[in-house]
Amino acid sequence: MIKITMKDGAVRDAQEGITIQEFIKNFSNSLAKKALAAKLDGETRDLTAPITKDAKLEILTFEDEDGRWALRHTASHILAQAVKRLYKDANVMLAIGPAIQNGFYYDIDMEKQLTDSDLLDIEKEMKKIVKENLPLVRSEVSRADAIQMFKDKGEKYKVELIEDLPEDATISLYTQGEFVDLCAGPHVVSTGKVKALKLQSVNGAYWRGSEKNKMLQRIYGTAFEKEEDLKNYLHMLEEAAKRDHRKLGKELDLFSLHEEGPGFPFFHPNGMIIRNELINYWREVHRRYGYQEIKTPLILNRALWEQSGHWAHYKENMYFTQIDDEDYAVKPMNCPGGMLVYKSHPHSYRELPLRMCELGVVHRHELSGALHGLFRVRNFTQDDAHLFITPEQIEEEIQRTIDLFDEVYNTFHLKYTAELSTRPEDSMGSDEMWEKSTKALQNALENRGLKYIINEGDGAFYGPKIDFHLEDSIGRTWQCGTIQLDMQMPEKFDLTYVGEDGEKHRPVMLHRVVYGSIERFIGILTENYAGAFPTWLAPVQVRILPITDKHADYAYELKKKMFDANIRVEVDDRNEKTGYKIREAQVKKIPYAIVVGDQEVSSNTVNVRRYGEKDSNTMNAQDFIEKILKEIEAKEDRLG
Repeated sequence: MIKITMKDGAVRDAQEGITIQEFIKNFSNSLAKKALAAKLDGETRDLTAPITKDAKLEILTFEDEDGRWALRHTASHILAQAVKRLYKDANVMLAIGPAIQNGFYYDIDMEKQLTDSDLLDIEKEMKKIVKENLPLVRSEVSRADAIQMFKDKGEKYKVELIEDLPEDATISLYTQGEFVDLCAGPHVVSTGKVKALKLQSVNGAYWRGSEKNKMLQRIYGTAFEKEEDLKNYLHMLEEAAKRDHRKLGKELDLFSLHEEGPGFPFFHPNGMIIRNELINYWREVHRRYGYQEIKTPLILNRALWEQSGHWAHYKENMYFTQIDDEDYAVKPMNCPGGMLVYKSHPHSYRELPLRMCELGVVHRHELSGALHGLFRVRNFTQDDAHLFITPEQIEEEIQRTIDLFDEVYNTFHLKYTAELSTRPEDSMGSDEMWEKSTKALQNALENRGLKYIINEGDGAFYGPKIDFHLEDSIGRTWQCGTIQLDMQMPEKFDLTYVGEDGEKHRPVMLHRVVYGSIERFIGILTENYAGAFPTWLAPVQVRILPITDKHADYAYELKKKMFDANIRVEVDDRNEKTGYKIREAQVKKIPYAIVVGDQEVSSNTVNVRRYGEKDSNTMNAQDFIEKILKEIEAKEDRLG
């Protein structure tokens, strides 16, 4: 008998050599039906793998990332099998077919150029393969036998992949019906597990990502355990397409991107209104939480970046220049400048926590293929802050920082979850320092009762961090806020404060951002609100629509009153039908369109139509002004 330790710590006895699937069935048929793969001593394995010794076992379902990947990896094999069945005369050669975030793809070389219509045929054949419920059987062969087998099949890409492996490598294959593929696995037990799938697109992709190689056809798809989950996901994609901030940014005249500056966004007047309102709110919140604003230079010399560690650890993401024959770098981060501000004069323990914030413009080199609207750019404004604290203040200050985050995110009605990222391979500092820093962040999260996950090895090179993931109105998540604990930069820059004992001590440093990047946050909000910004953020808050020219004077009187009250207002006095002007105000997603005609002029009223509502109502003009001012002051959210 062998001992199997489950994830919850329970220990179960089993016969040596029992498969993982048989083992699960022995104590839970329902769990065996849900299981897709398992982790055996930390390694993800097929359910058909035998257990030959005492081991730790974690059962993976679709709720687990590795479980989803096993299912979607199997879907990619089903795709390849379907293509092979349908296009026997097209000289089909298979390249690679991995699972990816939210789906899978397969790169295929074939004589036929696939169309959307072909994808429907392939998807239909895939569903037949799912119904056949073919078992996926793993086998192992020598490298030489695998090369010969795939040569015989005419699969030159598979041969190339195998030839890159060591000569003594054992090659794993997976067979489902008549189809055999080179694969390390893992997979689900049979094709019947892939109950809901959808092919989404076909694009070109160079073999191994090199332009020197042949262009293959990459077929993208997604797969779920349940049809309902697939439908929900596809609906979310449709909603996301409607909300694309690049499309809305153009329609609402918020920003533009130009070939003259790839990755460097241009903000238009409407976009600047949103940007400035976000900054005004940011400044107001930070003043209440005891921050002092600073500004540091855009370019600093090489010696500083060597001292901070960025020259050694971040150089490939930086831009450089020379001044007076010396090397300088455009800052990719604001923290070294913040250190110099702190170090500009002595500090006492009585000043700490010292909270310094900065709206710092940073530049980072991103590959052109990675650029994406406002989400991935080469220059952006970080709403940065650097807090200098005593070791005893760490947990309290992290709690206070989370309070600030909570207030800001609730203003936008954005739910959030936390992720604790630990020490990466390329890092600075001692094991003891990292352990102490990580534990401090973990304690703060646990003492607050905030749910979090651990992201092993994804911390900054100078310290662990907490990332805050925001959930938008259609269920997508975005990483925005970050709190990073740093005991190393203060050491590198020899930062000190005079303690109660009169001696010099080393402060601890917290790096943190709330929005993350002003540009990216605007992109997120644009998609979250589908361009229908809450009134306090909307570039135009009210559009006044006089019915005829004789009502224009009243419209402009109202405009002046609203303008003087700091309401962003405009008059549409074009010689167009009122219905047309109302529809256009709706297209521009203006919060309030107010119509004025004979009745409104005679009674000093306005006919108010709120964006997204069919009905209008008439109210006293001054009452409307007071109502909208209250809405703006309260930062009411039209989604809420």
